[in-house]
Amino acid sequence: MKVGVVGAGLVGATAAYAMVLRGSCSELVLTDVDTARATAEAQDIAHASPVTHGTRVSSGPLEDLAGSRVVVVAAGANQQPGESRLELLGRNAEIFRDLLPRVAAAAPDAVLLIATNPVDLLTDLTARLLPGRAVLGSGTVLDSARLRWLTAQHAGVDATHVHASVLGEHGDSEVIPWSAVTVGGVPVAAFMSARARPWTPEIRAQIEADTRGAAAAIIGGKRATYYGIGAALARITERVLGDRRAVLTVSVPTPEYGVSLSLPRVVGAAGVLDTIVPALDDAEARALTASADVLRAARSSLAEWSEPA
Repeated sequence: MKVGVVGAGLVGATAAYAMVLRGSCSELVLTDVDTARATAEAQDIAHASPVTHGTRVSSGPLEDLAGSRVVVVAAGANQQPGESRLELLGRNAEIFRDLLPRVAAAAPDAVLLIATNPVDLLTDLTARLLPGRAVLGSGTVLDSARLRWLTAQHAGVDATHVHASVLGEHGDSEVIPWSAVTVGGVPVAAFMSARARPWTPEIRAQIEADTRGAAAAIIGGKRATYYGIGAALARITERVLGDRRAVLTVSVPTPEYGVSLSLPRVVGAAGVLDTIVPALDDAEARALTASADVLRAARSSLAEWSEPA
């Protein structure tokens, strides 16, 4: 099965590398306006193929996306130190208006997986530019992984046994519904109690702050984040390719909230197959509504939404 990656920068190239290491697909093509960068990244990644899963890796123009089952879109401007994801919107929306119709024409049957920030609003824009097309954003899959890791560190367990989802915006207004977090199938507070570990509002607040602030901290230290999101994109891609019906917090247009945001979704070959609206307590429900309000307010700056549809 073939996967295309549009944008051979750090995120796109790392996602491609993760797919080769994991054996996510049989063929992978990278494309970028910087053809020399795409060629070099494809060659470097291809050299890992003989000692991993034998994936065929190449680079080329957009036309080489033909036949892809999934196209990961990671093209666009990067978030700079001190810059919010939402501040990227104008620059990357302009890129998407030109790029996405051409990607869709080159790979008409592919599910489009949006990774470029601000991912929720660019997913929304893509769905508007390409009505009826299977589109999903990486959403809070990475944020949820960060939350799981941080919770596991405090619990002293393997992070794969923590089940936790971050909802809403992939950004500062994201929502952590602690009422639904479990460790080994046990509610998190009960698990901590059983292990005689403290579980206070202050501890939860610190984990929330570290989850929300992870990207800024990493960008401050090395100017970009790419390993975590690369692995997350590989995982989402695999779930589409294998029609795995996995439950992931990806972002798609959500009528109940009037914007694209993340909720638990069943992901398969056609993209998002179903959405599960979790049971939230009153404070969590209000926070999710507020997160949607933040996204809608930012989206109103785009011409597509400032003019009558």
